[in-house]
Amino acid sequence: MHVKKYLLKGLHRLQKGPGYSYKELLVWYCNNTNTHGPKRIICEGPKKQALWLLLTLLFAGLVCWQWGVFVRTYLGWEVSVALSLGFKTMDFPAVTLCNASPFQYSKVKHLLRDLDELMEAVLDRIVDPEPGRANASRTLNLTIWNHTPLVLIDERDPRHPVVLDLLGSDNTINGSASGSPAPGRTCSAQECKVAMRLCSLNGTSCAFWNFTSATQAVTEWYVLQATNIFAQVPRQDLVAMGYSAQRMILACLFGTEPCSHRNFTAIFYPYYGNCYIFNWGMMEKALPSANPGSEFGLKLVLDIGQEDYVPFLASTAGARLLLHEQRTYPFIREEGIYARTGTETSIGVLVDKLQRMGEPYSPCTVNGSDVAVQNLYSDYNTTYSIQACLHSCFQDHMIHNCSCGHYLYPLPQGESYCNNQDFPDWAHCYLDLRMSVALRETCISMCKESCNDTQYKMTISMADWPSEASEDWILHVLSQERDQSPNITVSRSGIVKLNIYFQEFNYRTIEESAANNIVWLLSNLGGQFGFWMGGSVLCLIEFGEIIIDFLWITVIRLVAFLRSLRRRRARAPCDSPPPTVAELVEAHTNFGFQPDPASREGYPHGQPLPIPGTPPPNYDSLRLQPLDTIESDSEGDAI
Repeated sequence: MHVKKYLLKGLHRLQKGPGYSYKELLVWYCNNTNTHGPKRIICEGPKKQALWLLLTLLFAGLVCWQWGVFVRTYLGWEVSVALSLGFKTMDFPAVTLCNASPFQYSKVKHLLRDLDELMEAVLDRIVDPEPGRANASRTLNLTIWNHTPLVLIDERDPRHPVVLDLLGSDNTINGSASGSPAPGRTCSAQECKVAMRLCSLNGTSCAFWNFTSATQAVTEWYVLQATNIFAQVPRQDLVAMGYSAQRMILACLFGTEPCSHRNFTAIFYPYYGNCYIFNWGMMEKALPSANPGSEFGLKLVLDIGQEDYVPFLASTAGARLLLHEQRTYPFIREEGIYARTGTETSIGVLVDKLQRMGEPYSPCTVNGSDVAVQNLYSDYNTTYSIQACLHSCFQDHMIHNCSCGHYLYPLPQGESYCNNQDFPDWAHCYLDLRMSVALRETCISMCKESCNDTQYKMTISMADWPSEASEDWILHVLSQERDQSPNITVSRSGIVKLNIYFQEFNYRTIEESAANNIVWLLSNLGGQFGFWMGGSVLCLIEFGEIIIDFLWITVIRLVAFLRSLRRRRARAPCDSPPPTVAELVEAHTNFGFQPDPASREGYPHGQPLPIPGTPPPNYDSLRLQPLDTIESDSEGDAI
């Protein structure tokens, strides 16, 4: 009952409203507010009222403008970067090692025989531009060449450039002659531009990949054709063709503890073949570093086997290495460095830890779950990285546009790698995607940086190793340990010594923090309001109260207006005086008192008319008439 009583009172209060008019409410606010200015508008004379009204409106506008600036700055989500130094025992980084040559030439020679012969013919043609003297007695299998040839673009006449096949017409394919686009015309690589011709749609649509140097052109052409060949070889066969850890890693020492190739995890990286990771942390706990300094780091001796390099595929000799965090995939092609053969390379490491704020301050992700790109490297059970996202994005577009995936990147389930036999247009499609700026921008916009990242800054120094005085005995010992041979089986041009260590245990933490937080925003809003208007939070509450009252009065008046409008519409129009009772019952008059000959027609012949009844009284006195009319009638009767 009490609840119902209070509800009824509240409803009555809502219907009643504040009890003020607009003017009374405004005057009450100006008299009672704690904000400076409105009081003077009411209390002063007309001239000062106008002045104070103008000043109040001006300063209120300034306050609103300043508030807008501060709110826009706060919603910009700006960050400030803090750099701090720490000191502690740290986990040793994961170290990935690869050979510059992905395969041993002795094991892949049978796959590259036709390609190598074409490459030798191309080099002979570049060195000797006369097609009559170069490769006169060589028979080539031009199946690969006709699919993606190298050409010379003769632009000595800019208005009529001529495209010349680099091999010319002096080669035969299965005993038949291969025609040249411009018979009898020669052009050297120095006079013309070397380009790769990539065609699709049965040769109806072609594009030219131009190069400034013949060396770059033949290298890229050979890599593209080798990719086509290796894409058709099973992965386990490719692993067997690469360099094994037992042959590549000759010596290993971590601090004072000996190690061997068994302490490395093998992965297949298509660009560099077999790679080996030390301290990856997948199956075992990460190894800590006991102390900073070269004596407590990782010492390695590698044999890259340079004498068995693929001659046209690997033009760089050395070991490729990368330092990275545990449980992350090593993108050694993009982030790695080379170690030179015949030298000892010392790498001092400093650690930088990056901590980003995340949304909405920084477009980063914690684990990649909010990135709209399928991570193709998830099979390795590694953490998210932006390189994995970019490569996965490119492979996704490659599959969508070319119907096949590139050999260098992982494949989604159910897809195939590109090759000339099954996908003859893939090279042209791949070049379009590789040159597409829009694709790169799309992938960059879709991928995000990791919110927490660790970077290893390296200081690299090199010295000749082994020295001339110690070269003989060191090579003898290494040969005996690996091959059990009294003869030297390793060479100075094939061995690399690495020394990786922490320079110091100091690490830097680069951490983002919000440049403008809610405390900053409220203090600036209050400062501006107090400076220009002399107000506080209570003044804002007063202003909010009067706004609510204004709305309240407006709603009540609007409801009252709608109610009165509905009543006027429901009221029927009445232009004449209301009828008397006699007029209302006139339609029910008995026909017996109003004989009508015509009424007999409705009855059968000989049947008597109905018996008349008592007529209704004619109460004219019930007619509603104005008072003055009744008085005038009475006076007339008296006269």
